[in-house]
Amino acid sequence: MATLQSLADLNRANVAADAANEAPVHVQKLDAQGRAYATGKRKDAVARVWIKPGSGQITVNKRPVETYFARPVLRMILRQPLQIVDRVDQYDIVVTVAGGGLSGQAGAVRHGLSKALTYYEPELRGPLKREGFLTRDARVVERKKYGRAKARRSFQFSKR
Repeated sequence: MATLQSLADLNRANVAADAANEAPVHVQKLDAQGRAYATGKRKDAVARVWIKPGSGQITVNKRPVETYFARPVLRMILRQPLQIVDRVDQYDIVVTVAGGGLSGQAGAVRHGLSKALTYYEPELRGPLKREGFLTRDARVVERKKYGRAKARRSFQFSKR
């Protein structure tokens, strides 16, 4: 780094530093078919999500969302990002999800869908980030330790 000789040099250095510290500009990321792609994760589940403009049709592992996620709570979790940004019937969504249980898979799809929405429409990043949908929930199952029945549970104690 060069030594500064005057206040003018210091001012120029501060202006250059401010330009380097500006917020990153998010741009639209689309593939050759005009789709936005993102990966979402939750617990052991990994969801690959593609979105494109359409009528609001959601397909999970080549099945309709009503068949794959039969419980209404799971479908509600999945649709939360679309409701927040008011885009419920504007995108066709294709999802492949693997690993974990249904609850983790629904969370993974929500995470991937939120990321894909920000890739398709970067101005939606603010509302989705405020709701916490772009943050990967890092909580996973704790491993079992030796000398224990489960991760933390001890074996039953007996004096005799």
